[in-house]
Amino acid sequence: MTPYADTNFITALVSGGMHRAEAHRLRKEILESGWPRLPITFLTRMEVTNAIHQQVFLTRNGVPGIHASPEAAAVDELLFAEELQLGETMILTDIDLGMLGEIFDTLAHRHTIKHGFRAYDVIHVASALVLDCDTFWSFDAKAKKLAKLEGLRVN
Repeated sequence: MTPYADTNFITALVSGGMHRAEAHRLRKEILESGWPRLPITFLTRMEVTNAIHQQVFLTRNGVPGIHASPEAAAVDELLFAEELQLGETMILTDIDLGMLGEIFDTLAHRHTIKHGFRAYDVIHVASALVLDCDTFWSFDAKAKKLAKLEGLRVN
C-alpha cells in the first residue's frame, strides 16, 4: 500500500477534532506495517499551515465544533513541523508540477462539471496519481469520491 493523505487528514492528525482517532490509527499502521511514509508536497505543507490557523478564525466566528486558540495553532504547527522533521510517517516530497498540471486538467475536465469538485480536491487526487499512490486518505467525502472515481482505495 502506498497512501497519500490530503490536508484534512493531516490536520486531523496534528490538530485533532472528530477524526483524530482514525487519523492516529492509520498513522500507527504506517509505523507498524512498513508502508511508505505519507508524501507531503509543498502545496500540502502550505495548505496544512493555513488550515491550522483557519481553525482559530473559525473558532472566533462561532463555527460549532471547532475550538482553537492562537496558542493551540502554534503548537499544532510545531507538531506538524516535528512530524516532517522526524520523517517517521511523513516526508516532504517534490512533485513534477508539469505532470501535476496535466493530470489536474484531465481530472477537472472529466469530473468537475458533473460533481463540483473543489480545486484542492483535484490537486490532492492528481498529486496522489503523480506520486504513484494507490490509496487516498481523507475525511472529506467529495475528495474521497474523486479518488474512488480515479481508482484509488480510500480510508
